[in-house]
Amino acid sequence: MGANPRRRRAAAALVAATALLVTTAACGGGDDAAEDGQITLTVDVFGQFGYEQLYQEYMAANPGVKIVERGTGGNLDEYSPKLTQWLAAGKGAGDIVAIEEGLLVEYKANPDNFVNLLDHGAADLKGNFLEWKWNAGLTADGKHLIGLGTDVGGMAMCYRKDLFAKAGLPTDREAVSKLWPTWQDYIRVGEQFTAKRTGASFLDAATNTFNTILLQTAGNAQGYSYYDTSDNLVVDSNPAVRQAWDTTMDIIDSGLSGKYAAWSEEWVSAFKQSKFATIACPAWMTGVIEGNAGPGAKGKWDIARVPGDGGNWGGSYLAVPKQSKHQAEAIKLATFLTSAQGQIGAFKAKGPLPSSPQALDDPAIVQATNEYFSGAPVGQIFAKGARELKPVYMGPKNQAVRTEVENAVRTVELGQRSPEQGWTDAVTNAKKAAAK
Repeated sequence: MGANPRRRRAAAALVAATALLVTTAACGGGDDAAEDGQITLTVDVFGQFGYEQLYQEYMAANPGVKIVERGTGGNLDEYSPKLTQWLAAGKGAGDIVAIEEGLLVEYKANPDNFVNLLDHGAADLKGNFLEWKWNAGLTADGKHLIGLGTDVGGMAMCYRKDLFAKAGLPTDREAVSKLWPTWQDYIRVGEQFTAKRTGASFLDAATNTFNTILLQTAGNAQGYSYYDTSDNLVVDSNPAVRQAWDTTMDIIDSGLSGKYAAWSEEWVSAFKQSKFATIACPAWMTGVIEGNAGPGAKGKWDIARVPGDGGNWGGSYLAVPKQSKHQAEAIKLATFLTSAQGQIGAFKAKGPLPSSPQALDDPAIVQATNEYFSGAPVGQIFAKGARELKPVYMGPKNQAVRTEVENAVRTVELGQRSPEQGWTDAVTNAKKAAAK
C-alpha cells in the first residue's frame, strides 16, 4: 500500500526534522546498510499500535528501508518474557522494541541494554511529550533516556447498545454515563441487566475491571499501586489494592462476569458472539474491540464514561536495543512514530491516545469520532482530560506481581477460592514473585 502525496510530504518533513538524531547515532553490532542498499528494520510490539499506514508512509519517503513488525495483537504476558530473554542473550530483539509502562522500571534497571537517546539529540524532543510521560522514560539519575513515549491510557467504558436495549436499559451514551457515577452504581446496573436474561454477561472478566479500579483508585490517592515510589512492595499495605480487591469481589459475588480470561481465545470469541455487554475501555482498547468483534459489530458498540473518577491504564514506549545493527535508522523511525503526527496516525488507526500535547490539541484528535463505536466523539471522551491524567508509579517487578494478583482474582471468579482465601494467595504469591 502506497502513501498518498500529501502524507508522503508530511512523512518526509518529519524525517528531515529528525536529522540531528540520525547524524549522531552509532551503529551497534553491524553495518547500517545491507549489500543491496536496503536495510530491514524489525519493530517488536504487542497488541495493536496502529502503525501499519505509518510504515507505508515512512518507507515511501525512505526507499532504502523495509519495515517488518512482529507481535501484532499478541499478549503482553507472552511478549515480555521473550524481550527479556533477547536482551539477556544480546541477540534476537528487534531494532525497535515496545515497552509497556508496567515493565519500564524493570528494564530501566539495566539501561545499558538500550541506546541512550539523550546521546543522540533526543533532549530536543522533550516538549513533544507530556512532562510525566517524558520523565518516566528517564533513569533515576536523569542521564539515560530509555525510550520515547507512544500513548497514554485515558479511561472509559465501552458497551453494547443492542444488549442494553434487549435488557431495557438506555442506549444513549450520555444516559448510560449517568447510570454509574460510582462502581457500586455499576454493580447495581449490572444486576438489572443480569435479571433480564439476555444470554450475555454484564462484563467480560473481573481481572480487567480489577485493574481499572486499582489504577483509578491509586492515581487518585497515593500515586502508586503494588510498589511505593521507593520500590518497596506494598501489595498488602496499600489501601488502594485492598479497595480494588473488595469492589471486584462485589462484582464477582453479584454474578456479573462472563469469566472470559482476558486475551484468551475464549475472550476473543466472546466478542464475536456478543457474550458480554460492557468492558473497561482505555483508549487503546477500542482497537482491540474492533479487531476482535469484527465488521459485523460496527455500530453496535458505543462509549460511556467510566465509573468513579477518571483513571489511566496503559501506555508504552519505543526503545532501541544496543544489539540493533541499524541504530541510526531505528532511532530515526522511532522518532517518526512517536512524533505528534505519528501519534495522530496511530490514534486514527487503532485508538491509542497520544502522549504528545501538540497531538492532543490537534483538530484531528479533538474533533475525532469513531464510526465503529456509533460515531462516538472519541477525541472529546479520551483527550479532554489527558493532560490531567494521574500516572501510577510501577515498581521493578510490577508485571510479575500484577499477574499473581490477577491470577488470585481469577480463582475467586471461577469459584475455586473464597474472597479471603484469594486475597491470602494474592499477597503470598505476589511476595514470591517480587523476590525472584
